[in-house]
Amino acid sequence: MGSPDNAPLPTTPDREAVAAAATESESPGTVVWHRKDLRIADNPAVAAAAAESDRLLPLFVFDPGFYDERGIACDARIEFLHDCLRDLDRQYRDVGGAGLTYAHGDLLDVLARFVDAGWDVVAAASPTGRYGRRRDARAREELGVRFVAGDGLVRDADRPRDGWSDRVESWLADDPFDWDPRSVAVDGLDTGVDPERVSEAYCVASAKTRVPTGGRGPAREKLRAFTERIADYPGSISSPVDAREGTSGLSPYLRFGCLSVREVHRHVDERAPDGRGKSMFVSRLFWNRHYTQKLLDWPGWLDEAVNPVYRGFNRDRHDPDLVAAWKRGETGFPMVDASMRCLRETGWLNFRMRALCASCYFQILQQPWRIGADHFYRHLIDGDPAINYTQWQSQCGLVGRPGLRLYDPRKQVRDQDPDGEFVTRWVPELDPLPAAHLDAPEKTPLSVQREVGVRIGEEYPYPVVDYEAARSEFRDRYGAVHGAAAARLADEAIARRASLSGGLGAARSIAADHGDLPGSSASAESVQADLGDFE
Repeated sequence: MGSPDNAPLPTTPDREAVAAAATESESPGTVVWHRKDLRIADNPAVAAAAAESDRLLPLFVFDPGFYDERGIACDARIEFLHDCLRDLDRQYRDVGGAGLTYAHGDLLDVLARFVDAGWDVVAAASPTGRYGRRRDARAREELGVRFVAGDGLVRDADRPRDGWSDRVESWLADDPFDWDPRSVAVDGLDTGVDPERVSEAYCVASAKTRVPTGGRGPAREKLRAFTERIADYPGSISSPVDAREGTSGLSPYLRFGCLSVREVHRHVDERAPDGRGKSMFVSRLFWNRHYTQKLLDWPGWLDEAVNPVYRGFNRDRHDPDLVAAWKRGETGFPMVDASMRCLRETGWLNFRMRALCASCYFQILQQPWRIGADHFYRHLIDGDPAINYTQWQSQCGLVGRPGLRLYDPRKQVRDQDPDGEFVTRWVPELDPLPAAHLDAPEKTPLSVQREVGVRIGEEYPYPVVDYEAARSEFRDRYGAVHGAAAARLADEAIARRASLSGGLGAARSIAADHGDLPGSSASAESVQADLGDFE
């Protein structure tokens, strides 16, 4: 995003317009504050408002903090959001409503104008961190905004992980939230603000390519098409080339709530043929809820290591030049570099390549995790804080569980891109090099380099670190404190933060089996055995 060329947009709607709309009927009605659940079907807030009021006003507020230098979203994700908002406006109009009301300004100021005029405000409850968590807390406490749960997550339970899988499975099988548009009036306000004006005011202009169109309509079409080819899903998820078309492509639509997880589950359950593809994809929907539950259980996932033993790990090794090389895709590890360039240009990577890049950043370059996680979150079109940051911490090994996944970037070329299609697409300077040398270009014989006109160290860099030495050093450093970290999972407060799928019992078992505790069965050898390379 660039700096605004025009005068900043005013706060809208103004108080007079809100007050005038409130007096058009005997009771003002209910504002449905949309944030990320950008749909009218299976939406708990819309259903609750329709059940309790005969007049709805659906609202989306453009928050300046999301668009200025405080924001941490690329322009492509903002443009995708704007697509979703236009589609949501159409959804309301298609059921005879006035469409979506757009507002602009400080969220609490805008909502207060409605509350002061007598409107109730409801929103779908959604786990968040940092600014969003503080915003929602203030909206609840200062304005009486009611947050309606209905996302399958466990709230207000002393031990939310007890019986968690059964609860989520039951929620997935439940009927969706429903409402009758004929029973309520869906009103709106013309505020003079819309996605086009906001994009112009904040100079939103994405340079990314292959960005999907946002909205419920495109989401439903992707779901339909994927269900027809779901049998091919297992063989498509690991290769970055095959995954582009072989995975569902639904993650950005789930992130903005164009479809609910439950809708997707029901569609696949009812229409997809039984088999490994179906079961594997359904397990991913459970993962979606699992990682989102983690953020609900402890919002600190976005900011600090779950396990205190790892707080500040790699901080003393922070090297801005190494970080910059990783971000640019110039580390000298072709699969990492291709992935980082693909991320920057398209806002997408398949899961294995995300894990590879995180592994290289934290375990080989040995850099502080937050910088890398924030970079991913800025560029990913499907950037979801609950999934991005919990996955980063899990991949880096900041929880204290055994079994660290340390990816070998050279092996990933051989296994996932043996013909070099992905590498040479994104690192074209290596295109003349024979595919057999793309896993480790620095080892290419000089005669071959001269013959094809690729000189390692000139057209393409040598690896910025020695892989074998860096891997060994990291394993030693990490292994030296792994037992202490595992032991901290015996602390109930830390175990609750970790929010393991097995609950507090699983955390205590890890502490007993792998932690430096009196009577523990852990040993230096067993700790090192947990740190094996991944595939």
